[in-house]
Amino acid sequence: MVKISLQLKANLENVTELTPDGEDFRWYLKFRCTNCGEESDKWIYLSQDVTVPMKGSRGQANLVTKCKMCSRDSSLDILPDTISKYTIEDSNKFKSIVTFDCRGISIIDFSPRNGFKCIGIETNTKFEDINLEEKEWVDYDERQNQPVGIYDVQHQFVTTK
Repeated sequence: MVKISLQLKANLENVTELTPDGEDFRWYLKFRCTNCGEESDKWIYLSQDVTVPMKGSRGQANLVTKCKMCSRDSSLDILPDTISKYTIEDSNKFKSIVTFDCRGISIIDFSPRNGFKCIGIETNTKFEDINLEEKEWVDYDERQNQPVGIYDVQHQFVTTK
């Protein structure tokens, strides 16, 4: 069992507490089989609110898959206690926002899409259903009378035991 943390880096303008919105947030990932090295060519999403039974086990996981090349069963779990907010203090620095428990697969890519939320830095204005697919997001905080945005979104993975 290998734990892989997804780290995010972004430039936040007049917003803070960027976080996935709810247990139904979809994490779009690509994987590599740790047995044969086959890589997924399509994005696969998983969410905290969906679990499926693991073959030959009484356990469940957020994602259960079988390698197309070697037919090895693999699973992945979102560790809910590791989901954290990316704040204005974290701006332009990599910070872990979630950790996955991986069995038989490793994560090779992440696609930030819709479903993020954040708040205005001074007004606490809520911004929801933020789409980061273009690696940036821009809006206007009318209560603060200034633009808000998330720019230069990057990610990396860190493996822990």
